[in-house]
Amino acid sequence: MKQSILSLYLLSSTASAWNVGPSPSNRQQNQVLPKRSAVAIPLDIPTSVENDVFKKEIMTPKSTLAPEDAWIANLDYEAFRNDVNALGKELLQETGEADVQHLNKIVQWRDIAGAVGLATIWMPPNPVTVAALSTWIYSSWTMIGHHVCHGGYNRVDAGKFKSRNFALGVVNRVKDWLDAMLPEAWNVEHNRLHHYRLSESKDPDLVQRNLEFLRSSPLPMPAKYAVVAFFLPIWKWFYYSPNTYKELKISEWNKEGRELPKDFNPEEAATIVSLLDPSRAGLRQVVNPVQFFIEALGPLLLARFIAIPAMLALIPGVGGSLALNALINLVLADFLTNIHAFITIVTNHAGEDLYTFDDCVKPKTGSFYVRQIVASANYAAGSDAVDFSHGWLNYQIEHHVWPDLSMLQYQRAAPKLKAICEKHGVPYIQESVFERLRKTVDIMIGKTTMREFPTEYEPPKDKTTTVTWTSTNGAIDG
Repeated sequence: MKQSILSLYLLSSTASAWNVGPSPSNRQQNQVLPKRSAVAIPLDIPTSVENDVFKKEIMTPKSTLAPEDAWIANLDYEAFRNDVNALGKELLQETGEADVQHLNKIVQWRDIAGAVGLATIWMPPNPVTVAALSTWIYSSWTMIGHHVCHGGYNRVDAGKFKSRNFALGVVNRVKDWLDAMLPEAWNVEHNRLHHYRLSESKDPDLVQRNLEFLRSSPLPMPAKYAVVAFFLPIWKWFYYSPNTYKELKISEWNKEGRELPKDFNPEEAATIVSLLDPSRAGLRQVVNPVQFFIEALGPLLLARFIAIPAMLALIPGVGGSLALNALINLVLADFLTNIHAFITIVTNHAGEDLYTFDDCVKPKTGSFYVRQIVASANYAAGSDAVDFSHGWLNYQIEHHVWPDLSMLQYQRAAPKLKAICEKHGVPYIQESVFERLRKTVDIMIGKTTMREFPTEYEPPKDKTTTVTWTSTNGAIDG
């Protein structure tokens, strides 16, 4: 028992615990961007590269498919692409004032939660205050910040909810979306790399790879479950904030033409622990720990966990106890938000029934659409109340197929895209979020493994070696 506890402690407190990844590889071709542009637009690759890919693919023998993969050999990629594109155009044409009104309703729900939480923050820690504050924080990220930064409201008159300036810069960040992640870093890591390299080696959110240290650990299963439980309430600031910031720094280094340090692996996850480890010289050279704390975590810590309690502390006589109550409520709300976000975000793309890929395809191709669908999972959906509780992450399939739609359009899209998938025989996974949580944890602890997609069956013309970009922020425009 003592040995298991010691192993758990070492896993959670050493730099290697959250930083074991594949061998270093060059990601520079994906990283050339200006910081403050409006949308990120994938560009076509040069013809010479496409021809090389075609030659390679045409010479690659096709593997024998497992029974659960038999649909792949029979899929008409071009017909599937045409149906998905037609539905996407229909959804864009329907986007209008109703989408703005729907966004305003979600913002109002968020603001009500924030008002309840802040109005009662001085009270002794209690479920109502903690839940309200947590909902305020969670919905600001998953519904408002998420869809606005993707450009979901760029085509309508939605006021400040446009990807060009939303949350960018210290002032806008405090006003629009104050969270552990620096929005500029989120736009690089999430909008670009995760969405257009989904479940590939260059997807920074690939759970199976990022948790390889735990999957391959000799720890007994109960200890592995304990490690996962330990990180649930802290994962956003412990891992996600530094890792998104790392991707931003890689982008800046490549834009400046600087060669990444030889002892730095760009595909290895960055964490608070690894940034503080003096032996991680390459990582600390790319990501200055002091700069990270000032730019990424500093504004959040100062505004939420210091400024708010400090205002209460000024009240004569009772200020000290009220400030302490506020701080405890805020910390508990942050823990709850992290757990809520983990359950609805991390579980989107992990499970033994979802696929990983060993190469890259061009956006808006049949292969691209198939990958977004078979590497994603949806949850229960259909009403604003249900969707709000899931942070609109229950439409992950539709969101990955069309990253720049509004929340309302995802509701309308889901049954139509599901019908297209049934028509073409493409798997469309939709389950309870708790079932997806179970499958994700099984991947994290090494109990199960994701499927490897036989990419040699994809059309050679869909292939590429990289995806390049014209800007940082938003989604494909047009």
